[in-house]
Amino acid sequence: MYRHRSPPSSKSLLDEHRPDRISYPQSKFATEPPVTALNGTRFLPDATIESSLEGFDTLLIAGSPGIRKYENHPALVQWVHRESRHVRRVGSVCTGAFLLGHAGLLNGRRATTHWNSTGRLAELFPAVRLEPNTIYVKDGPIYTTAGVTASMDLALALVEEDFGRSTALRIAKELILFLKRPGGQSQFSIHLDAQVAEIGPIRDIHEWILDNISEDLSVGTLAARLAMSSRNFARLFKRETDMTPGDYVESVRVEAARRMIEEGDTPLKKVARLCGFTDQGALRRAFVRRINVTPVEYRQRFRPPEIPVAQFTRIPAHKEDLASPAKPPSPPRGS
Repeated sequence: MYRHRSPPSSKSLLDEHRPDRISYPQSKFATEPPVTALNGTRFLPDATIESSLEGFDTLLIAGSPGIRKYENHPALVQWVHRESRHVRRVGSVCTGAFLLGHAGLLNGRRATTHWNSTGRLAELFPAVRLEPNTIYVKDGPIYTTAGVTASMDLALALVEEDFGRSTALRIAKELILFLKRPGGQSQFSIHLDAQVAEIGPIRDIHEWILDNISEDLSVGTLAARLAMSSRNFARLFKRETDMTPGDYVESVRVEAARRMIEEGDTPLKKVARLCGFTDQGALRRAFVRRINVTPVEYRQRFRPPEIPVAQFTRIPAHKEDLASPAKPPSPPRGS
């Protein structure tokens, strides 16, 4: 259940958009039936952890505010460790990464989780190469995501891997998402960050920046609007937002440029000018700094392929990479 209502899943939309109408079946596993959701809804799983995953393709671990209860469930941890060898890939949503960590699947790998839990993940699993601000991370056959909404980005990435970019793009349009947010993109929107400031003038200057991104947004100009010295303005801005004025302005401009690129074919030179960059080179450098791709690469990711893909074949399973732990993990540590 996603919040209070369930949007159409990428799985159900995939079934609609597959050219051969082959289903993408799912099964839900639990420690024991019934399963009770956070909102009180109860449902029966398809199987329990006494069952094997032989013949399955993908194992996804859901996160939950109550995940700590199951971190200390030895049978569940051992099941995840054992059954991961039977599937092609393993993923987690949000705090489900902790279960992967206890099962020994994140050792030496890059991973992420919800921003509010990254500190605890790093403390419990120091061998994990944590990427705390990213939306999702793929390291070999292991996938981890940030918060719940990042699961939609992961779902689209998996669909693209299995069935092609054309199918994934059509699903993204149905879900009113873009294909696809780079996995390394920050978990936070710069517009949400702007609402964090508590002091009225700083909050107001945030809004003015958002409405005037093509104007001169130097520290001196912004400070003059608040009748402050450049030094005091920069200090107050940093204290309120944990960002320098320059970092904030560049982030806002990159986000605005991203949206222009996603929504049309505006030439990049014009995008740069409208978003306040001095030239196309400055736009490119800012993109690489902020989201690790160039504007050209970003546009290619969003644009549908010119030649539609006529057929899709399921990728064969490759299990060798998942069978890396030579011995079962130690019993899980206490929370």
